[in-house]
Amino acid sequence: MTMNKIIFTAQNVGTRADVFVCEKLENKTRSAIKKLFDGGLITINGKSAKASQQICAGDEVIVTLPDAVEYSAKPEDIPIDIIYEDNDIAVVNKPQGMTVHLGNGNVDGTLVNALLYRLDSLSGINGVIRPGIVHRIDKDTSGLLVVAKNDKAHLSLSSQIAEKTCKRTYLALLEGNLKTDSGTVTTYIGRSPNDRVKMAVVSPDKGKLAITDYTVIKRYEGYTLCRFDLRTGRTHQIRVHAKHLGHPVVGDPVYGIKKQKFKLNGQLLHAAKLTLVHPTTGREMTFEAPLPDYFTEVLKKLGG
Repeated sequence: MTMNKIIFTAQNVGTRADVFVCEKLENKTRSAIKKLFDGGLITINGKSAKASQQICAGDEVIVTLPDAVEYSAKPEDIPIDIIYEDNDIAVVNKPQGMTVHLGNGNVDGTLVNALLYRLDSLSGINGVIRPGIVHRIDKDTSGLLVVAKNDKAHLSLSSQIAEKTCKRTYLALLEGNLKTDSGTVTTYIGRSPNDRVKMAVVSPDKGKLAITDYTVIKRYEGYTLCRFDLRTGRTHQIRVHAKHLGHPVVGDPVYGIKKQKFKLNGQLLHAAKLTLVHPTTGREMTFEAPLPDYFTEVLKKLGG
């Protein structure tokens, strides 16, 4: 794999090329992937690919990412909790209320602004708005995410997320009590047909495959503390799947219940554990972040 290319070998037959690439590059939007096809930056077996082209088992799909560009985000002296850093990666424990990168009216105060101030370098593959950002967590979700400090590390981490070898575990407090102690939610997630700001469970032709494993950690009166392990990384995946189960995340202003018992600034959802393979050493590394104080305070009130 070269510095600006990601190579995949197809295992299944009959999948459209754009669907295949969407599944592999979970951090890219459909519009971004369309631009890659339109720009001739995706090939199948050495030939320029069309989005509608059918994939065959054994096909070599190469995605060439645009060259790095200068950052448009400005460094800001914002305190952030960097729990690990070396020459290739940094692992950050993001607080609730902080947006990961610029966009949708967020021009400052983001994690990217803080990273540009704190770190000596960031990868440029993801463009001027998202330098270093390999994957995201929602503004009002707290917890771990890994940041790439150079393009080689970025490509390695992106491949791990695409190949599902980068493992992400979340903790959430849910409304009500789940009927089962564990299970797997498998749906398709896309834009809600009724509200384009929201995501929703939709038909296969309208969204992307989303798979989440869940395990009950502790039951309270009227609430359930649950662990979620992501197999895919769709926008708002855990929050949508929790609602789909009939037990939305406590404090969720978008997918939760309107009348909240606790005074919260967002959902009680925390990215608690992250496992990855280091891009240079090849060593598996696991990071953990404890629940934030406002989360544990709620659990104490519930008797746990």
